[in-house]
Amino acid sequence: MSGTSEGTGSAADSIRSALTERHPAVPAVPGMAAAPARFATEPLDYRAAFDAAHLAMAVVGRDGDVIAANQALAGLLGAEPRALTGQSAADLVDLAAEARTWQAYQEVLRGRQARLRCTRRLKHPDGHSLWTEVTLGPVPGTKDVLLSVADISDRRDLQARLRHLQMHDPVTRLPNRALFFERLSAALEASAYGQGGTGRIGLCYLDLDGFKAVNDTLGHRVGDRLLTAVAARLTQCADQSGYGRTGGHLVARLGGDEFALLVEDSTGTDQLTDLARSVLAAVQEPFDLAGQRLSVSASIGVVERDAEGTTATGLMQAADTTLYWAKADGKARWTLFDPERNAHRMTRQALSSTLRPAVERGEFELEYQPLVDLESGAVRGVEALVRWNHPQFGTLTPNRFIGIAEEDGSIVQLGGWVLRTACRQARRWQIEQPSDAPVFVSVNVAVRQVWDSDLVGDVAEILAETGLAPQLLQLELTESAVMGSAGRPLQALQALSDMGVRIAIDDFGTGYSNLAYLSRLPVSVLKLDGSFVHGFRYEDGAHPNPADETIVEALVQLAHRLGLTVTAECVETAGQAARLRRVGCDTGQGWLYSRAVAPDVIARMIGRQAAAPHPATPHPTA
Repeated sequence: MSGTSEGTGSAADSIRSALTERHPAVPAVPGMAAAPARFATEPLDYRAAFDAAHLAMAVVGRDGDVIAANQALAGLLGAEPRALTGQSAADLVDLAAEARTWQAYQEVLRGRQARLRCTRRLKHPDGHSLWTEVTLGPVPGTKDVLLSVADISDRRDLQARLRHLQMHDPVTRLPNRALFFERLSAALEASAYGQGGTGRIGLCYLDLDGFKAVNDTLGHRVGDRLLTAVAARLTQCADQSGYGRTGGHLVARLGGDEFALLVEDSTGTDQLTDLARSVLAAVQEPFDLAGQRLSVSASIGVVERDAEGTTATGLMQAADTTLYWAKADGKARWTLFDPERNAHRMTRQALSSTLRPAVERGEFELEYQPLVDLESGAVRGVEALVRWNHPQFGTLTPNRFIGIAEEDGSIVQLGGWVLRTACRQARRWQIEQPSDAPVFVSVNVAVRQVWDSDLVGDVAEILAETGLAPQLLQLELTESAVMGSAGRPLQALQALSDMGVRIAIDDFGTGYSNLAYLSRLPVSVLKLDGSFVHGFRYEDGAHPNPADETIVEALVQLAHRLGLTVTAECVETAGQAARLRRVGCDTGQGWLYSRAVAPDVIARMIGRQAAAPHPATPHPTA
């Protein structure tokens, strides 16, 4: 360890007065090395105390050689006091091992530095090692230096035991989170200084699938035994993977059922994925724990990258994200970090953090897609589709942010804005074109809006505020949401229906498809999912799928018998429209008629007997 300079105050101070006085020469103390004349002039009682002191000491001249050594120092070094006289003090206590310590020692000898204290590991002649604390300081009134050496081996051993307890998990005996991050930081720092190796680092971050169920059903004692057994298998996997040829490894328990396998100087992703495969296979083998036979699996996030430019926090964030992917993809698997997928996640996070303020800043706008009567070609209604004019990512369609809004609850605020804006626009069309038949506006509603807000009250307030008739408002909910409705959602739908608002099931045919449930729901419209309409195509030379037409025809007939109207989504060609018209479908929506457009374009469509078709070219998802 490197030395450090200190102020005054050491064993030398206790003999300061004796050293600063001169006395006639006296005989040497038996067993003590013959001292030079200046040392022999010291009083007999001082020399006796010096030799009998428990603290190992020596007087060192400015040339660095020992002038006199006491019995404690001789015993500590396994030599006789006389044998130490004249030897280099630096050699005796290994002061030249480090450049910084050696430089400080030279400064003390020259009188330019008051004190030096350092820790040294010395080897006794009998073979055992001991840790010592070495202190050097000037002897007042002379040009000599007092060297003292204290044996701190017991203290170091205690510190080592305490550190081991502090840095290791008491259940599995593996390194814990603190030691893992210490080792990870050291590995990244060593790579930054280019200390050999591959310059890469890898990490397998895993947790056990369903471990909580083990604790809950069998108790924490069995859970701890399982963790210990898993730790042993992880260690065995790491030891058998040949890391001795490429670099170090560390298996650690980070907490709970989370483990990490750190690979220093990794050779690439193949090495890490091979390790992940072996770990996955090892963990899936059954465990026999005191009569309990348990089978578990693990999900593993794998990250391997160039260590340069990598931080411990960044590596762990990537590993945590990848572990989440492994669980989301079905558990019992390993997943490799994907920068592209992570970029999408980061974008999603950025959108989530700015979604609520964006409503207040007015970054959203509505476009409208017409719903056209298949018999007359007249526009009967429009669906309001929200767009986000994001300052960084440009115009975003609903599929980019509606899911986020539903997760974080901002769908309530955003949905309220959409509903109010759409109703206000529908009323404006009605006022500006009084001679034309009014069109209804259809607005998508998330189930969370029903649970987390007073949807019935909000709709009533908005209709009263805008003056829009209830029958000119249609609310769309997905099939899965409506079919599973019970309690408050069902009561809200019934209240809205009683108010005169139309309720539509969106994407019908892709969810539960519980047809019997339709008779008990306050639904007035079914919107057939576009996957059925796709099977009606002739233009690509392929024959249409007769099953799709049969299903659509049966659904239309059933809906009509229940008093419901049917809207077909994703109508792209005149052939599809003709076939839908033949089976009795009421209205169509899709590129054949128009993509989602601005309100002024819809105004020009209202009142026409047939909406002019738009080219079926690719466009953003509605």
